[in-house]
Amino acid sequence: MSQAPQSLRARASAPKDLRARASAPKDLRARAQALAGALPPLLADAERLAANVAMGAHGRRRAGNGESFWQYRHAMPGDSLASIDWRRSAQGDALFIREREWEASQTVGFWVDPSKAMDYFSGKLEPKSQRAKLLALACASLLSRAGERVSLLASPAARPGFGQSKLHQMALALAGLGSDSDYGPLPHPHGVRGGHRLFFSDFMGDESTIFPALSAHAEAGNDGAIIHILDPSELSFPYDGRIIFESMGGLVDFETRRAKALRDEYLARLDTRSERLKTWAHRAGWHYLRHSTDTAPKAALLWLFNSLGAGR
Repeated sequence: MSQAPQSLRARASAPKDLRARASAPKDLRARAQALAGALPPLLADAERLAANVAMGAHGRRRAGNGESFWQYRHAMPGDSLASIDWRRSAQGDALFIREREWEASQTVGFWVDPSKAMDYFSGKLEPKSQRAKLLALACASLLSRAGERVSLLASPAARPGFGQSKLHQMALALAGLGSDSDYGPLPHPHGVRGGHRLFFSDFMGDESTIFPALSAHAEAGNDGAIIHILDPSELSFPYDGRIIFESMGGLVDFETRRAKALRDEYLARLDTRSERLKTWAHRAGWHYLRHSTDTAPKAALLWLFNSLGAGR
């Protein structure tokens, strides 16, 4: 008979209470190391990306209640007499309004699709989920530096906050993000009304769940942005011959001997989905971006940060 592994012998010879106390720290340490292993690279990459964008990001400047001067603009019908800067207006024939920069802290809620479909990638590219997490955390870093409160919706980091401790909390939640389903439903609105919502997904799920959820957030007084993240193979459909297509969760599979014949219909349906998302965003006063994982994330992050400054 072969010799039993040492770990089994140790567990068999130790009293029950000692076994529990001995194994608990080991299990906890292993779990902590596994979780922390994904945290430093994600947070470091997000902070590095945010630092590269910060110098050129001015999108949070907008008119509102505050003390800092922002700009002069021509008076328009409906402006009150109290808002006119008479000293500036006396220099010419036009009336000018002295606008101040918005200084109130805003709440920005992020949602990163945890579904299996987001784990897809082609070639040597990173998965869609990794790009979504990077953009979300980097944007949260920029917003936190600007004094905004950030949160990760439908996660342990859903409570709004700011600062480095909040970013660490979000990074931990993102590192543990996952789901057994092929497509993840968007979260329902809750919390502070009138905030901002940023949704990162491939939006490949059922339209009957996507658009009602988006509309619920808009009707709750939130504005925001839709970041439609796709792999380049999903945008080009480079398949030919006999192919078996299988969902990331393994729940759906489809076999064809003429994959190339499906290309035009697939791309048409993808464009229709993209156009519907873009149209919905335009009508709701939101923003829409289609982003491919083979492009640099810097431009997407700068667009996203600036779009938040534009408001509705």
